[in-house]
Amino acid sequence: MAERRVVVVGYEGAELLDIACITTSLEMANRIGSVSPPYRISVVSPGGQPIACQSGLTLHSQGSLPRTIGPIDTLIVSGGWGHTRAAEDPVIVGNVRRLARESRRVASVCTGASVLAAAGLLDGKRATTHWQFAQQLAAHHPAVTVDADPIYIRDGAISTAAGVTSALDLMTAFIEEDHGAGLARQVARALVTYLQRPGNQAQISMFTAASPAEHDVVKRVVGHVTANLDADLTTATLASIAGVSVRHLTRLFLTHLGQSPGRFVRLARTEAAAHLLATTALPVTRVAARCGFGTAEALRQAFVSRYGTTPSRHRAANATHG
Repeated sequence: MAERRVVVVGYEGAELLDIACITTSLEMANRIGSVSPPYRISVVSPGGQPIACQSGLTLHSQGSLPRTIGPIDTLIVSGGWGHTRAAEDPVIVGNVRRLARESRRVASVCTGASVLAAAGLLDGKRATTHWQFAQQLAAHHPAVTVDADPIYIRDGAISTAAGVTSALDLMTAFIEEDHGAGLARQVARALVTYLQRPGNQAQISMFTAASPAEHDVVKRVVGHVTANLDADLTTATLASIAGVSVRHLTRLFLTHLGQSPGRFVRLARTEAAAHLLATTALPVTRVAARCGFGTAEALRQAFVSRYGTTPSRHRAANATHG
């Protein structure tokens, strides 16, 4: 194979960042890895016309979707606010279906999953999309098993990535598959990504999500938890700090966060541990202590439950420290 041909499908209202995360990641692999075969990337649109992105910027395409022919290594459909119109456009849907038959693997980013679903490519498969549009995708395409939680899902030759920058994670997974873990990690570092996240990691981290509740007691307790992960955070202690009963605090958490105080604490500690494992060289025992786990074994159990892997394997796959 002289090259790995990658075709990215854009359309009016596509998200520029969806496209850029794909093209920049693969171009970076070419540049810093001198990969063989290299990726040859082209962005195509329904008529070969410039793509008016949802950001207001215009992106020149490099070809016409109907005139694009295989063989193709990787076909990727971008997302964006224009995805609904794109999924209803017979030119886009028909040509994506056609090109999928001529591609080694097929993927979507964000709401681009709606185009793959309209083409029938996700029927009987598990797929993800941006969490804001997951219910819409499931309602319109009941033959698709929609899971809004992971940042990407790979089901056979079809991959779907969640919102926007999850394309970086899917691309590094593709680079690792094609050229090895070493180059994938180099690309992740060059792009200054937080870490090369496993596909089963949740789309929304509790540390990046918007404030989860307006209730003053809940907000105060959440703030205390995230600032004092190594402290005594039993529900009884938190209730005492908040000046309410254990029963009342539990009821407030269930109402406003959909989970008990104990579960919230466990998830907060596990996410913090994942960050430390990826970005520092602290021994696992130190990470466990800093995040409030009594022992490394307690951290391991929480980690396996949350991420489906052990702390040491997570560090080996995602470390960004030198």
